[in-house]
Amino acid sequence: MKIVAVRTHLLDHRLATAFESASMRFDRRTHVLVEIECADGTIGWGECLGPARANAAVVATYAQWLIGQNPLETEKIWATLYNALRDQGQRGLTVTALSGIDIALWDIKGKHFGVPVSTLLGGRFRETVRAYATGSFKRDGVDRVEDNAAEMAGHREAGFHACKIKIGFNIEEDLRVIRAVREAIGPEMRLMIDANHGYDAIEAMRVGQAAAEYGIDWFEEPVVPEQLDAYRELRARQPIPLAGGETWHTRWGFREPIETRAVDIVQPDLAGCGGFTEARRIADLAELHGVRVVPHVWGTAVHIAAALQFMAAMVPSPVRRTPLEPIMEFDRTHNPFRQAIVTKPIEHVNGVLTIPDGPGLGIEIDRAALAEFSPKED
Repeated sequence: MKIVAVRTHLLDHRLATAFESASMRFDRRTHVLVEIECADGTIGWGECLGPARANAAVVATYAQWLIGQNPLETEKIWATLYNALRDQGQRGLTVTALSGIDIALWDIKGKHFGVPVSTLLGGRFRETVRAYATGSFKRDGVDRVEDNAAEMAGHREAGFHACKIKIGFNIEEDLRVIRAVREAIGPEMRLMIDANHGYDAIEAMRVGQAAAEYGIDWFEEPVVPEQLDAYRELRARQPIPLAGGETWHTRWGFREPIETRAVDIVQPDLAGCGGFTEARRIADLAELHGVRVVPHVWGTAVHIAAALQFMAAMVPSPVRRTPLEPIMEFDRTHNPFRQAIVTKPIEHVNGVLTIPDGPGLGIEIDRAALAEFSPKED
């Protein structure tokens, strides 16, 4: 097998109502897919986390080292691409672009051997996974407290067992949101909070100490990802388990936070941390140090399928009579092309996702949808 073409597909949609996290404003949804074609006609699909056009440019740069290569040699290709640009970036766009390429190569590998990626990763421990609903961004023109509470109550009614809300804007308002959401969803539904590194360490400590009474499963990205000392201090001085890692890339980026237990839960993103090839190493490192793994997911059905394949192969804890099962992040914000780009959408049923069992990622791309959502003049 030989790679003969590397393409990217930009997807874009202007939102009627903008929304915000503590670190970013979204007035449109933009994502980029990676398509790799082989001489025998086999095609693999991947997705990159982060700025779509910038990722596409780096993928195009990597293409010179991909054409003519054997796509089944995923370790060799990963090392070749990483080394080609390592002097300019051991983290960031060089790795997010590499992630999309790696996912596409594993999709090709699965199709070549006629098995799901999860089988190639070592085997499927599960066929379904419970999902948690991510949402409650700050929306323009609405009361944030009431809006977030109503949204999360809707996710409870839809069957989700857990939800994650956005904070990091203002301590007093954030605590009102947390209280209102807990009242809206009741005591049984799991609740997580995500600051998108909107606080400094002092603010995060105040929030963690005050929010603990509402039964919070984890406190995600309380401070900027570079401040590992602050993570360690927060973990010691407030009672909520800490989570982070969506912007830590490769095994080198995860090594210190895992080995020093800066967090209780690491959140590698398949489309950002280095793809399947690197996510396996990160998960093994976390298991070695007793740190939980809950992958971060933010993207289209391609990204969702990749995360599900990875989670199918996650090894259950060997120290529990009842294994601790992973849970899947499921973005509920508006994105009209999220599921439209595949011929069979990956949707939940009462908060549970079925893991695709077809070859590779187990999905088929709808090229008409790619054309429909390609960037156009507004």
